[in-house]
Amino acid sequence: MDNRDEVREFLASRRARITPDQAGLPQYGGTRRVQGLRRAEVALLAGVSPDYYTRLERGNLTGVSDGVLEAIAQALRLDEAERSHLHDLARAANSSPRTRRRPGRQQVRPAVQRLLDAMTDAPTFVRNGRLDILAANPLGRALYSPAFANPDRPVNLARFCFLDPAAADFYPDWDDAANTTVALLRTEAGRDPYDKALTDLVGELATRGEAFRSRWAAHNVRLHHTGVKHFHHPVVGLLSLGYEAMPLPADPGLTMTAYHAEPGSPSQDGLRLLASWAVTAEPIHEPDRAEQP
Repeated sequence: MDNRDEVREFLASRRARITPDQAGLPQYGGTRRVQGLRRAEVALLAGVSPDYYTRLERGNLTGVSDGVLEAIAQALRLDEAERSHLHDLARAANSSPRTRRRPGRQQVRPAVQRLLDAMTDAPTFVRNGRLDILAANPLGRALYSPAFANPDRPVNLARFCFLDPAAADFYPDWDDAANTTVALLRTEAGRDPYDKALTDLVGELATRGEAFRSRWAAHNVRLHHTGVKHFHHPVVGLLSLGYEAMPLPADPGLTMTAYHAEPGSPSQDGLRLLASWAVTAEPIHEPDRAEQP
């Protein structure tokens, strides 16, 4: 993914959604030829010259200061996720080829796997920024059994959401799941636009359906730390589960996600039933660690 294209399209899409009235700018007669704010109006709000802002929106963030980024974020009314994304885009634009390189292979350390296995009452898994599930505890594999039914490894939640017909049943609100999935991939693309595996994944999903393409073109991003998700599991039915997503500081790029049910709720009963089913169900084959990409 071209960082300059990412910058240009992100800033233009955020500018287009804000009206002069929302920005507190005076309105004059006549027909506006642009949707949202003009570049000069963003420059005025951010306290920079129109020429400088035009340079930035054309995709050139080289040498831009954090202060200017913050001023633009305020002018465009960016939320926390969008503000973080803008800074990620700037870091990528100002990094050297050496700092852009990441290890092509991500693995879950044995200590993390032991921690996962010790969490017997909470479905838990570890994923990377491309939404590959790299490790899970038995209850986590049971919760995502429709995704694990595909023998391809690692399980990728984006491919499952957009390419597997089972996802439409698994996610009661598929639109929300799809929006979140694309926003997480777009966020990761801002952090590391030079990840070839991510570029290949986005290209694959974009060529196979308009549902992904239209969402990708919106340039929406999202932080995904805590909240509630809804599932329709083929064995235990509807589940409403809170989640906590925690980056692993010792393993950059990896996130551990754990689910929990409200005490005394039908979802808690469903999790208990799911745990019992996981014990008796046919084991899900997992390749050896050395086999995983």
